[in-house]
Parts: sequence; C-alpha cells; structure tokens
Amino acid sequence: MSEGFVPVVKANFYPVILAGGRGTRFWPVSRKRRAKQLLALDGKRTMIQQAVARLLPLAPPNRCWVITNQDSYREVIRQLPRLSKRQIIAEPAGRNTAPAIGLAAFILLRSDPTAVIGMFPSDHVIELVQRYRQLVRQGIAIAAADENIVVLGIRPTRAETGYGYIETGPSLDGGALRVRRFTEKPDAARASTFLAAGNYYWNSGMFLWSARTLTNALREHLPKTAAILEDIAAAFGTKRFSAVFRRLYPKCENISVDYAVLEPRSAKGARHSNIFCLPADFGWSDLGSWTALHEYRVAKSKPRDGNVISAAGSFTLNSIGNYFHVPDKFVAAVGVDNLVVVETADALLITTRRGAQDVGKVVKYLDEKKLHKLV
Repeated sequence: MSEGFVPVVKANFYPVILAGGRGTRFWPVSRKRRAKQLLALDGKRTMIQQAVARLLPLAPPNRCWVITNQDSYREVIRQLPRLSKRQIIAEPAGRNTAPAIGLAAFILLRSDPTAVIGMFPSDHVIELVQRYRQLVRQGIAIAAADENIVVLGIRPTRAETGYGYIETGPSLDGGALRVRRFTEKPDAARASTFLAAGNYYWNSGMFLWSARTLTNALREHLPKTAAILEDIAAAFGTKRFSAVFRRLYPKCENISVDYAVLEPRSAKGARHSNIFCLPADFGWSDLGSWTALHEYRVAKSKPRDGNVISAAGSFTLNSIGNYFHVPDKFVAAVGVDNLVVVETADALLITTRRGAQDVGKVVKYLDEKKLHKLV
C-alpha cells in the first residue's frame, strides 16, 4: 500500500445511510413511525433529508442507498422522492450496523466491483458542509487505494462518556492518522484521560471502505452472518428477494460493525490494521438527546438566558437554561432552571437537562406495558 493513497482503479462512491433507529431519547416527539431521523429538529428539512442533501453532490441519486426499518419505510420513501424504492431497504428485524451495512456491501459488490461505500448515520448535524464533502472525498480516495478502512473522527471537546473513542498514531500524507485502537464508551475517568492525551477522537459512526474490503472483513470476523448476507444479496432484484430477506436476515448476529470488524482489526496493531482516521472539523453534533438539542440551539442562537422555547408565545421570569417544546400553547416559565418540557397531543415529558439522557427508559416502560399508541 502506498502512503500516498493513490487509487489503482476508478472507484464509484455509494453513500449508505442507516436510518433504522427509534430515537427513543426524543420521546414523545419521536415515535416508531416517525423516529428522530424523520423529524425536522434543525430547520425545515428533516434529519434524513439533510443527510441525503449533503451527499448527493458526491454521488448521483441512483447510487444513494438507505437501510431503514419496517415502521419508517413508507415515511422514508415519502421524504426522499429522488431515490428509487429499490435503493431503500427495510430490515425485517433490527440487527445493528454490521448486518445492515454488510448487506449493502454484498449487494453492491455483485453489480460494481469498484464500489466504495460510505456508511453514514441519518440523524447528525453538519454545519460546514463543504468541509464535510472535502473530507469524504479524501476518505473515498484512501478507501479505494487498497484494503483500507477510514473513519471520520471528531476532536473531543469534553470528557464525554456517551461516545466511543479512537486512539490514533502518527500522521500520514494528507493528514490521515493511523488508528491504534477503538474503545467503546468509557467511564468518566478514562474519558478525562483520553481528552488530556490529545490523540483520541470521538467515533462519529461515519466510515468508508470498498465493498470488497468490507465483505472480506465480514467473512473473516463474522463468517456465519457473512454467509447469510451473501445468500440474501444473491436474491436481490428477483421475485424471491422479499421472502429470502424475511426468512434469513433475522438469523444474522445482532452486532455493531465497530465490535464485529473495527475492534478486532485494530487489535492487530497500528502497523497492520489498515484503519485510518481523518480528523473532522466540520461542526458535528449527533443531537443525541433533548439536552444535546438544547445545547446546539443555544450555541446557534445565543439567547441571554439560555432558554430555548418552541411555543405559540412565551414569558420567562428568573428562569435560565430551559428547553420547552409546546408548539400550540403559550408558555410562562417563572423561577425554573434547566428543565426540559415537551408536549404532544397525547403525552407530556417533564425532566431536567441532566435527566434527559434517561428518556429512553420511558419508552422501554411503555413497551413493557404494551402501551403501543404512545410509542
């Protein structure tokens, strides 16, 4: 492999957007049939519409794919009219990111041996879109050059325990860094150590690799699931695909691509892993909770009192740092700080910004109680 990452063949780029999550921490607005990625949390366009719009200048609509779930399938189709229904695949059962992106890789490899795949979450915010595209193009070149895997890493700004971390080694040509290892969500003490070290990045969940590299890696590290995915891909485009997909896909292992491929690959050591990190500085946020959305909107609009209010009208007195989403009512907040209040037609959420990380537990309770209308 050349350290200059010069592709030996012309590569076609295929963005694959993963849109199967439920977004439970955004309950009660996020529901099964209209999950977080299908909401307009940041502007007029929904999160998935923004994700596709960012990528279409890098690949035409006929090379852009979405992996979603049965609940979201119809709404994804409605929101993305430029994409062919053939390229929007609804999993019959959730099996995490390794089977989802692996299925795309096996399908694409059959039709295009030069395919380079980008794996992108459907619910992130990117402020500096041109810089984002520049880095993705750089990642495509690295992924096409050899059996390389590229991850976009976010420079940490705090000792965050909710993200995975990437430990990097020396810088190579073009600013890419060799990856030493991946570490899943650390405790506070380890996160502080990573932050102080200066060579750790947050794992953004955005990866690039050739279809051949990924399918080979799955055959090596996840052979049972790889064989199932290969059988499903062989049926793609035929009348029997739906039946084969429904029957075989639930048999795949429920595992993330990080655990399945990246961690064992990086465990070989930095000199042999062929995993590279591109430090990303394009204004990234995963908007993982109501608290994160509050922080993002405060940074964007800079209200003096730190209150973010979506309402028919509002009055605040001695109230600081609150997030209120009550679209059809007048909101009066008197003497309250750091609250999160979110109302829909059938539910009301009241928590604190600190407690908002646990909103997903409400959805778990509703599932257990079979209160299906509320999820």
